Amino acid sequence: MDKTRLPRTNLDPAEDRYLVPGLIRGLQVLTAFTPERREMSLSEIAREIGQSRSAAFRSVYTLAQMGYLLHDEARKTYALGPAVMRLGFGYLATRELVEIALPELERLRDETDWSTHLGVRDGTLVLYMLRVPSRLGLGSIVHVGSRLPAANTTMGRVLLADLDEETLIALYRDANAQRTTRNTAPGMTELLAQWRADRSSETVTQVGSFEAGITSVAAPLRDMSGKTVAAINATSATEGRQAVPAEVRRALEDTAARISRLLGN
Repeated sequence: MDKTRLPRTNLDPAEDRYLVPGLIRGLQVLTAFTPERREMSLSEIAREIGQSRSAAFRSVYTLAQMGYLLHDEARKTYALGPAVMRLGFGYLATRELVEIALPELERLRDETDWSTHLGVRDGTLVLYMLRVPSRLGLGSIVHVGSRLPAANTTMGRVLLADLDEETLIALYRDANAQRTTRNTAPGMTELLAQWRADRSSETVTQVGSFEAGITSVAAPLRDMSGKTVAAINATSATEGRQAVPAEVRRALEDTAARISRLLGN
């Protein structure tokens, strides 16, 4: 099986009520196309995704109407449409962000001897996309790919601070309804108070409040529109409840400003 394609399905909507069967079929249709199989008839698509022609037709018709598939009426075949490119642009933009940020985070690590990270928001979580560990072997032990509660981490709090109040409330209400938040998530009153405080500051600091013995300070990365698209932080093991040194905070802010400029801000 081509490793770039999704498996036919190991997801059972009957066992997980939050799964959307039609969306699963639509994604299976898109990933059925390969460089070797650029055009397919409806029957071929149905066979490829393991569905009847009638079940496949609704997904194929919808994707064609949205521009994700092109229908050749004369040949009675379908091919990927231009709208698919929009999905790729989001992925490429993420890769560009990582490539731009990495040398700057290495420079920040070298200046401070603190571990540095880059993260993006994934719902009520923050996804760690880069980690440059301290040469001293100190600092947080989170790894690339880790997802931690946004409201309890410095990068997550920076990312939440960019949301408006209505969006923030809806985000956590939906997450609570679906039980996707961690037990460490604060209550709504506490969350809003923290959000208001974070919006009034360029950086967010925590000393041992999420990970014992770890001090962390984070700052936003902004694109050309001024929107916060990611966050970076610097972390270090500290004794007691020591404040973040002024030189570390300045270095972090300078690094965030340089990366933001490279992103067009």
